[in-house]
Amino acid sequence: MEQMRRKRSWPVIGSTVDYVRDPQRLFTRQWNQFGPVSQISFLGKPWAILLGPDACEAVLTNRDKAFASGAGWVEAAGPFFGRGLMFLDFAEHHLHRRIMQQAFTRDRLEGYTARMQSTIAAGIDGWKESPDFRAYPALKQLTLDVAAEIFMGGAEHTSPEDMERINRAFVDCLQAATGIMRRDVPFTRWRRGTRGREVLDDFLREYLPARRAHEGDDLFSILCHIETDAGERFSDDDVIDHMVFLMMAAHDTSTITLSTMMQYLGQHPAWQQRLREEATHLGDAPTLAELDALTSFDLVMKECLRLVAPVPVLARKTVKATAVLGVHIPADHFALVAPHFSHHMSEYWTNPAQFDPERFAEPRLEHKSHRHAWDPFGGGVHKCLGMFFAGGEVASVLHHILRRFEWTVDPDYQVPMNYHSLPFPHDGQPVHLRRI
Repeated sequence: MEQMRRKRSWPVIGSTVDYVRDPQRLFTRQWNQFGPVSQISFLGKPWAILLGPDACEAVLTNRDKAFASGAGWVEAAGPFFGRGLMFLDFAEHHLHRRIMQQAFTRDRLEGYTARMQSTIAAGIDGWKESPDFRAYPALKQLTLDVAAEIFMGGAEHTSPEDMERINRAFVDCLQAATGIMRRDVPFTRWRRGTRGREVLDDFLREYLPARRAHEGDDLFSILCHIETDAGERFSDDDVIDHMVFLMMAAHDTSTITLSTMMQYLGQHPAWQQRLREEATHLGDAPTLAELDALTSFDLVMKECLRLVAPVPVLARKTVKATAVLGVHIPADHFALVAPHFSHHMSEYWTNPAQFDPERFAEPRLEHKSHRHAWDPFGGGVHKCLGMFFAGGEVASVLHHILRRFEWTVDPDYQVPMNYHSLPFPHDGQPVHLRRI
């Protein structure tokens, strides 16, 4: 059996700086030198790096149950998201996912989609025309407002200043992940992440008694009351952990997807107009079924998820020795799975750097060239439970933007992406925004 090969790198920091600067460049270098399975030094420790759809499939299907998600994510992202669903494994993960699925049934999703329309409309109505409109922060505020409405029932005692503090706390928790100093030391990202988690805990625990006492249609209340046929329910700590993780995942991943869509639609006006024509056939408050039927919306969303994966890598840790594609990975070894790399492989995608939504349509269907060529939501038992909620939210926001504004982006614009946490445009994603 072949052993993992690795390239010499700097002590302690290893390839961490290379990842933060340009993960795709790092992945490509590893692929060209060592193939689909190799080793890098990341965050001060050795990590297996698994590239390409075949390696992704081996880890995500996890047939020999050698890879655990929780320990990998705690090492990669820190302890700031507690015991959210992504941080659980095996029987415990199965139990929590079975309970939580009741919060994401089709009926619930239709209700969430209906409820978010007024919040989205009010937020976008407040946007102003500008030749230098910063789309990313505006979208981030909007998706946080949606999360507060759908997940918190409006968070009735929360001021705009409180919501800004909550947003900052989420950012601090996320950006602590790539901190080299991974201890609670003053003036470090880790300290800011630790304090951010305390802010989130205090915020949610203030509302917990009321949500336990009265069953509502917001996600917080639903998590407090749902149970399986066997009577299995979430504890208070479970509810807090799941809320922190879900609110982070919902508003951060949706924001980067929307920002990417605004960039490429601004650079490809024919596609923007094509989507606007679909949007004009719907009313001010589209249903989930109506949004699901927007063919061009779906093509553009899939292409933007391919071009900029909201979660570029997935973290794992081996619980026993295993092999991936004939390469030995020892027990208790961290691993990074990189769907983002698969999304840009010319072996599976025609001109992968180009914006080309038609690649997802008949007859091409390039995403079906391999079962794991396109994995923006992960795969296996940890595949994102909120993927349909995210699709409804993204389509809803874009629908309202298209009905109110048109925008352009310089065709030569290259987004300066920041990978200190989940990816986001360092310059705020400028667009020339005009009201219709």
